Amino acid sequence: MTMAASSVTTSSILLPLTISSKSPKLCLSFPCKNHTLFPTLRLSVTASAASTPTPTPSPSIQTHKPIPSKTLPFRVGHGFDLHRLEPGYPLIIGGINIPHDRGCEAHSDGDVLLHCVVDAILGALGLPDIGQIFPDNDPKWKGCASSVFVQESVRLMHEAGYEIGNLDATLILQRPKLSPHKDTIKANLSALLGVDSSVVNIKAKTHEKVDSLGENRSIAAHTVVLLMKK
Repeated sequence: MTMAASSVTTSSILLPLTISSKSPKLCLSFPCKNHTLFPTLRLSVTASAASTPTPTPSPSIQTHKPIPSKTLPFRVGHGFDLHRLEPGYPLIIGGINIPHDRGCEAHSDGDVLLHCVVDAILGALGLPDIGQIFPDNDPKWKGCASSVFVQESVRLMHEAGYEIGNLDATLILQRPKLSPHKDTIKANLSALLGVDSSVVNIKAKTHEKVDSLGENRSIAAHTVVLLMKK
């Protein structure tokens, strides 16, 4: 675009911008304060898809779509969780109520095993962690059974085209002894995941009376999961 020379200074020009988006061609109009320079400057710009912002959905359980960046034959995830043990709460592990003089203080039922299993599956899928999908400041999850979280993570896993190859979990607590309950916990977890119990392994360790875990003031769990492409 070529303009004739003028003695009018740039300080005398006002450039308010008017945009019309009624057609693929955008017409930009720049009215000038001093009309001796040019009455109106018109510039046609071709609109592109990039000029229209895509609305971002607000976070919710329905919007987390399992879209791995790359289709892989298998994916590995790790989960970890820890809760304080306090009197007056039930001790729920793997969906089983374990007799004890204290339980996990948490927003939901405080099931440390199921929580870290969920995080392991979500991590393998490359999705946000359990605290983002099921935030502990949302009243609807108050006292919720953690089996609900497992069912949602399994749904997302199948939606992404994967199934569980195997799962290995380690519980860390000083008391109570879990040996009498491990088979029951394993069977219930396998049922929640929809897999044969042969691909699920549960181990339990003490913390040798060291720190809060060893002093019966907390309980922790680690889980590693292998997801296989269907």
